[in-house]
Amino acid sequence: MDETHPERGSRKIGRSVFLGTVLGGASSLYWGQAVWSRVSSVISPLEASIPLIPSGGWRIYTISGSLPGFDPKSWKLELGGHVESGSSIDYHALLALPKVEQVSTFHCVTGWTVNNVRWGGVRLADVLSHVKAKPGVHALEFVSAEIPYIDSLTTVQAGLHDVMLAYEQDGKPLSRAHGAPVRLVIPEMYGYKNVKWLKGINLVPAPSDGYWEQLGYDRDAWVGRSNGYGA
Repeated sequence: MDETHPERGSRKIGRSVFLGTVLGGASSLYWGQAVWSRVSSVISPLEASIPLIPSGGWRIYTISGSLPGFDPKSWKLELGGHVESGSSIDYHALLALPKVEQVSTFHCVTGWTVNNVRWGGVRLADVLSHVKAKPGVHALEFVSAEIPYIDSLTTVQAGLHDVMLAYEQDGKPLSRAHGAPVRLVIPEMYGYKNVKWLKGINLVPAPSDGYWEQLGYDRDAWVGRSNGYGA
């Protein structure tokens, strides 16, 4: 889990639990111990050493109790699924692709945001140019090194103008806590869609429920229009 995932005592567990527990007080993010006891059996327990709270307003969590690391000499981003033949991109090849930069706001589904995050990285199209899709591909599955974290986007969603794979944040190489070596960035969606510690991208016929969506979050996590917001 990462900054995209709700903090202890203030989680939204998808539309049904969200509406059932906080409809009468949606402005408050603190549910209290009584509500937490109702949902804690659904969510993987967090280690005592988590959350990590770096500067700048980020809140970082993990579903596994630890943060994946990577070795730039051996890391590869595997590209597979419904393709003519699989391929992979190593870290140095990733950095050699055309670089893009953008500034956007990061939104967590629990209600906190970090403004003016400067990302540097590559567009998905440049990464996916290394493979040829078979007919019928309409989605991308993003696989994290934090097992069993996955999530997916439709090809239309993945093609939005500011969707990227980021390897830099605020002018520095992406830190381990923020998903090094590379993470997905999709500003229009809440952070749980912004998969960190990427190790693979699979081309698939249709999107499927990711880790948090299997626990009740909305698959299409549009900021302000999903998970009970804007309803």
